[in-house]
Amino acid sequence: METISLSINNTTSDTIIKFTANSILTSGSHEYNNVDEAKNSPLAQQLFHLPFIKRVLISANFIALERFSIVEWADVQKEVKEQIENYLNNGGVLITEETTKKLVPVEVYAEVTPNPTVLKFVSNKKLVEFDLEYKNIEEAKNSPLATELFNFPFVKEVFVSENYVSITKFDVVEWNEVTNDIRSYIKQFVAEAKTIVLEGTKPNTTKNETENTISEAENLDDVSKQIVSILDEYIRPAVAADGGNILFQSYDENSKIVNVLLQGACSGCPSSTITLKNGIENMLKQMIPGKIEEVVAVNY
Repeated sequence: METISLSINNTTSDTIIKFTANSILTSGSHEYNNVDEAKNSPLAQQLFHLPFIKRVLISANFIALERFSIVEWADVQKEVKEQIENYLNNGGVLITEETTKKLVPVEVYAEVTPNPTVLKFVSNKKLVEFDLEYKNIEEAKNSPLATELFNFPFVKEVFVSENYVSITKFDVVEWNEVTNDIRSYIKQFVAEAKTIVLEGTKPNTTKNETENTISEAENLDDVSKQIVSILDEYIRPAVAADGGNILFQSYDENSKIVNVLLQGACSGCPSSTITLKNGIENMLKQMIPGKIEEVVAVNY
């Protein structure tokens, strides 16, 4: 039997390190966030006895470990590598097959958006019933997926739609440095059928707490109803294709100004002003003549 040897590979996150094997270790992928989750992996259980291990990911040909900040990988990586190699080469069990978690077949691909700071990760599986936007980790308490994504230090905002996740990054990295890591992470999360959003989660609300329900209210005036209908039928599908969303907020019949909220890739996008003026505003003026003067994006 071939001796298993591991090579140490850094990742884009300084808290995560990969030990890549010279042979296939297991089928599928398995992620553990604590020792209780690692009941089907004796190796992962052993690793969690190390006080600095925060998370263990076992894949086909590598083992990735995330550390707590009490140590640096440079100080312990060689010892951890040797421990894993000794365990595997002495017949240690990696995954117990009878309790192996069956993965759901999932494909996830990355897609660029008009906003250079936003990338769209599209899944072949349905993720949520309605759009959800998170500006920070505090807002993401009802979404385990969004919360995990915010643990990547370069993630600024997360927008989850029916079959994709739009991620806004800080300028500390370029997309080509982190795209594969994010794509793999989302694919693994969905494949393991983990909870995307908690049961009972409702669509986001804005500061006035009524923004998402006003478009459905029966007391909307006729022009507002027309605007909502046009946005739903003509505008929202095109915006969604670019990784974003648009929500009607209000219409003032005196000033003839329409206020909308842009989410996901559309929020803060350099081309959003052009889209509003040349696309949305012009369409509304043509389809509701004499009633629309201007469309304004409300960003909060």
